[in-house]
Amino acid sequence: MDAIEQNKNTVTSFIQALFTKGDLGAVDEYLAEDFVDHDPPMGGPADREGMRQAAAMFRAAFPDWHSDLGFLVAEGDLVVECFTASGTQQGEIFGVPGSGQTAALPGINIFRVRDGRITERWGRLDELGLMRQLGLVPQS
Repeated sequence: MDAIEQNKNTVTSFIQALFTKGDLGAVDEYLAEDFVDHDPPMGGPADREGMRQAAAMFRAAFPDWHSDLGFLVAEGDLVVECFTASGTQQGEIFGVPGSGQTAALPGINIFRVRDGRITERWGRLDELGLMRQLGLVPQS
């Protein structure tokens, strides 16, 4: 397996472990100590703990939260992931009590991988769409 395929494998393994299986230890396994999140999910801290907090928050509200890969592209040390994450809301999130409704969060992430660990993330998530699904923002 060449370096690009290894980087893609690192990213997909991380996403599946953290967001589909809910393994918060994946943060320690896959993210470098000096990991920087240039676009922290939901405005959290821009480090490993911010990623762990985001995953824990979604897992608590959506116990079946999972990420489905749309496509994965890599070049050099960069891996781009287009995905849709979704789950059934059973617990509170952003002050909204569990509803039993399914919510989806599409997005795109760019990861930089060095020596088998993720060192940086840039991303765009459809947070507005999620807020609309939760009833926090009116439909337009």
